[in-house]
Amino acid sequence: MKLLHVDASILGRNSVSRQLSAAIVKRLREAHPRIEVTYTDLGAQPIGHLTGAHLAAAQGATPESPALLEDLARGARALEDFLAADILVVGAPMYNFSISSQLKAWIDRIAVAGRTFRYTEKGPEGLAGAKKVIVASSRGGFYGPQSPAAFLDHQESYLRGILGFLGITDLTFVRAEGLNVGADQRQAAIEAATAEAARLAA
Repeated sequence: MKLLHVDASILGRNSVSRQLSAAIVKRLREAHPRIEVTYTDLGAQPIGHLTGAHLAAAQGATPESPALLEDLARGARALEDFLAADILVVGAPMYNFSISSQLKAWIDRIAVAGRTFRYTEKGPEGLAGAKKVIVASSRGGFYGPQSPAAFLDHQESYLRGILGFLGITDLTFVRAEGLNVGADQRQAAIEAATAEAARLAA
């Protein structure tokens, strides 16, 4: 069994999503001692955002820039790591009501027609459905379905949408909300989410 662990926070050791994703991976390692883990830190080593040069290379143009060649290789590895994984654990903080640009850049490298989805006469079909995804979600405020600010959630709603588009239906969120409301709320949210991570079904 292979696990791909992706962190996308820019906060380093101060990141709650990183703390939660690590707790989730710890739980899965305990349940599956022989699991193979590949780790990607998009905060420390971001993948470049797509440009016209990337798209031209995908259509057969020969890249002339060494930096572009290196970035294309990194994107190819990201796709292969994603395809090889049975389980994904993604640390996904909310930034300005959405995911981090670093995580979006990574998603742009794994959402590839013919590899993770395809278009058919009946519409798009996801090709990556045989995967389990656990998202460690952190938010400064409250954006759950019953909250007044639910309409601003373009973080978890986007991840549900894009992963569903790729065919993934086994999707779990471990969420810490209200982290910026106050010290007591922050501590309670982290403790509750960490406990939830420890109870995850293997």
